[in-house]
Amino acid sequence: MELPLVVGVDGSESSLQALDWSVDEAARHGVPLRLVYASKWEHYEGVARAGSLGRPNEQVFAENIVGSAAERAGRRNADVKVSAEVLTDDPVAALLRESRKASAVVTGSRGRGELRGLLLGSVGLAVAAKAHCPVIVVRGDRAALRSTHGRILLGVADTAGGQAAVTFALREAETRGCTVEAVRAWHRPAHETTDHPMSAGDPARYHKERAATLLDQALGEFVRDNPAVQVHRTTVEGPAHKALVQRSAAADLLVVGAQRRQGHFGLQLGRVAHAVLHHADCPVAVVPQPV
Repeated sequence: MELPLVVGVDGSESSLQALDWSVDEAARHGVPLRLVYASKWEHYEGVARAGSLGRPNEQVFAENIVGSAAERAGRRNADVKVSAEVLTDDPVAALLRESRKASAVVTGSRGRGELRGLLLGSVGLAVAAKAHCPVIVVRGDRAALRSTHGRILLGVADTAGGQAAVTFALREAETRGCTVEAVRAWHRPAHETTDHPMSAGDPARYHKERAATLLDQALGEFVRDNPAVQVHRTTVEGPAHKALVQRSAAADLLVVGAQRRQGHFGLQLGRVAHAVLHHADCPVAVVPQPV
């Protein structure tokens, strides 16, 4: 049985964008779509009295939200199997629980009631940091949301923590019939001198070539196993998060990995993932690396 694509809905404009994107994504992969609205309304309004026909106002609102979302999904693509559920729980806790049985979890960049000026809402950030499956935060301009660029952007950090992200990006590209741009950043340490034994008098060239070698190693067998996907390799001097944000304007999806750290609960987002979630000009997928 194929795991569903789970999308959090709350009626906000951002969640409607995420919903539309998720319908298209579910159709591409041929998986069911599960709509989830979560709120602990009982904490604020109290539980309806036993035997009462009345329901809390928030529950009625929630049922209207998921009902409207399901209708919208059906209008966008009637072939996608859609289910919807209202959960009495904290939104982050609910989506993290859903992530245990989902192919991916999708959220908007800001939720209902969050400040308009926020670059990224608290729910999307928390779910991306701790989910058990890939999390896609939907953001960007119309071209990116419609996936018209024909390009997946992949941030490659190291061979130990990025295999899952590489696999995810290549699968997405094959499904979409588009190319992958794999990017690895490099920099010359400030304290390094030109007489460093490994740099042979040209430190910049040494670090650039080393970055290219590490990029090839990270892609290696995954590219060989996916010959139908065209992969462009790019090495860039400077901070990785800046390079990825700059290139995201011409991408349909930006993919980065996240590695579990010993002694911490769930995923701890590094600087790169945190930055692209806040500033990228296209949807961002954070892919956990299993341990």
